[in-house]
Amino acid sequence: MKKSKIEPRFIAVEGAIGAGKTSLSKLLSENYGAKLALEKDEENPFIAKFYDNRETLAFQTQVFFLLSRYAQYIDLAQKDLFNSVILIDYLFQRDRVFAALNLKPHELNLYDQIFNMLKGKTPKPDLVIFLQASSDTLIKRVKKRGRDYEKTLDFSYLDSVNKAFNNFFFYYSDTPLLVVNTNEIDFVEKKGDLDQLINKINSHKIGREYYNPLGS
Repeated sequence: MKKSKIEPRFIAVEGAIGAGKTSLSKLLSENYGAKLALEKDEENPFIAKFYDNRETLAFQTQVFFLLSRYAQYIDLAQKDLFNSVILIDYLFQRDRVFAALNLKPHELNLYDQIFNMLKGKTPKPDLVIFLQASSDTLIKRVKKRGRDYEKTLDFSYLDSVNKAFNNFFFYYSDTPLLVVNTNEIDFVEKKGDLDQLINKINSHKIGREYYNPLGS
């Protein structure tokens, strides 16, 4: 694939479970010749049993993710963010979205004390790409990819996650934001959809923008 040129920047791709953020991050990394950083879900020792027993394992799951993601963002901050493009498949605040959904009030209070000490030390992306989709679309994608620890993921929980992400990004203003409606496109299987999305990313400059492609 011929690599596109883009000004040096730090790009985070976000979305609810099944949105395709990791797939898009890999494709963009290849397109831009960029360094790629992926979240390490499977390294969390609690995640495999979390969907079976969310109430009991939520706090351990969230704190592990928080500290792991913090370490990864700090590692990125120590690299040259000015002379290379870096793609990461999550925003640091991602974990706080899940924490608010999964934790009991007293657990969230303790979690927030840790989160607030860490968030100011993490680098902010130059651009965040939020992949938006309906909950029906997300559940189909989750089933298609077939991850073992997601087999017990139920629709009601995924729908709650999707609503939480939409709410978070409705108020998000920390960085430039590109919101992409992915219901009608398949940037993994259809090169035309990917090319159009890359053109949109390249033309995005400042502020918030919505992109509603119809697909190729």
